[in-house]
Amino acid sequence: MGLLNLSGFGLGYALVRCWFRTVLCWAATGALLLVALPADPDGVAGGLVIAYLVVLVLAAVDGARIARRRAVGGSWRPMVAAVVGLMLPAVPAGGVVFYGSAQDEAVEQMLLDRLDKGDRTVEAASAKAFGAARGDYRSALAVYRELGEKHAGSRAGKLVPKRLDAYYRSVSAPYRQKKHCEAIEPLTYLRTVPKEIDPKLLGDLVGYPDVPLATSLYECGVSKLGDPAAGTESRELDELLRTFPGSAQAGKVGPAVSRKISEQSGAVRGSNPCVVTETLRRLRATALSLPDKSVSALARNADGSIENGIYACGLAQFKDKRFGEARQTLTEFAATYKKDKRRARARDIAVAAEIAGTRPAAGKHLPPSGRPGGARMQLVISNDAPDGVEILYTGPVTGKVSIGGCGSCRSYSWVSGSLSACKAKGKSYPHATLWLPAGEYHFLYKHRGGSSSASVTSYADGSKIQPGYRYTGCTYVTSSTSLGTGPTDSVSHT
Repeated sequence: MGLLNLSGFGLGYALVRCWFRTVLCWAATGALLLVALPADPDGVAGGLVIAYLVVLVLAAVDGARIARRRAVGGSWRPMVAAVVGLMLPAVPAGGVVFYGSAQDEAVEQMLLDRLDKGDRTVEAASAKAFGAARGDYRSALAVYRELGEKHAGSRAGKLVPKRLDAYYRSVSAPYRQKKHCEAIEPLTYLRTVPKEIDPKLLGDLVGYPDVPLATSLYECGVSKLGDPAAGTESRELDELLRTFPGSAQAGKVGPAVSRKISEQSGAVRGSNPCVVTETLRRLRATALSLPDKSVSALARNADGSIENGIYACGLAQFKDKRFGEARQTLTEFAATYKKDKRRARARDIAVAAEIAGTRPAAGKHLPPSGRPGGARMQLVISNDAPDGVEILYTGPVTGKVSIGGCGSCRSYSWVSGSLSACKAKGKSYPHATLWLPAGEYHFLYKHRGGSSSASVTSYADGSKIQPGYRYTGCTYVTSSTSLGTGPTDSVSHT
């Protein structure tokens, strides 16, 4: 009878018609089944199982005690009870086996659910830019790592290698779409994955990113050569040459840079030499910044074209009436390339550009490139001003001359200047003499500095030099406090 009660169904009690105790056994077993089923991956709480076993033992002991006090009717019943009592303990034992199998299946389903969650995370990440999806990809990789390393024998664990293949395809999608600049970041990330998961799970994927990354670095870097938005340093080509120095892609960097320099060199004489020259300067700086000496040596290929480009740019700026820019460009050219045969010409155009900045008529056309023959007329310019003056002129010839300040001179009123300047008897004024061919000339008078330089402005004027005459000029400072204006510079010719 005690053995019958070990079945968990209170059969021993039922045999002697102790229905209340039978119902208690049913209730205990039902409560256990209610909690345990369906099987959970974590199993049943250990305390509940122990409590149930205690109930079975108590029921068996109690059943044995009752059996000794009560006679079981019929001669066959004791024999049947003994046989059934020996067989029924197999019921809970079989239940344990069944429950263990159900629990294992529950674990498998739980792991498959985790795998599915990782798959959904990768799918969602594939719809985003990599920068925004990086966290999702790391989360999915953590799922695959746990399943592949800690649950390798499970059905989910055995699927991890195929999932990793899909994972790599998703991350590297920009490369297959030929979005090479966009592909660099995700491909660089893939090179770190073998450090975060067992490389055995990756198989051939371990080395997969290298060639696509080298290709993307090359294609992206070359596409930015000379681009003003990219600056003068090519991060992509630098990384390519440092990370994959022996790759086929690294071997193509030199020819690509050389080809780009040649293309731009041929465009120097085109319609936009200023833009081309800046592109060449960026290409030169890019070549110099790269770690491969054979590539950095290509920078000198751009030097001659840059020299030609600066000169052509200055001329183009002058023709476009951008006189301030032309002056700056050609002054830079003359100061940098002192052995260039065009240096003197560049200085003349820079002078004309500076005059044209104040007197636009001086910029109607470029100064003549040659020196005219024939007679030349004398122009003597005296300075009746406290400060020194620089005189720029352009016409049939172009140039500039400086005259020192007259220390004993003063400023004049508007009326007295034209009547008295440079006419004091017995006074020697600083002066300069110019010999000019006949023609129309434009002059710009610039004070060089001194106590009044902060308030004296430049003055531009035009004059016609005719054959057979001798010309004189006087530069002086006038002031008119009644008009509220600062001093101005003026010149007269006689």
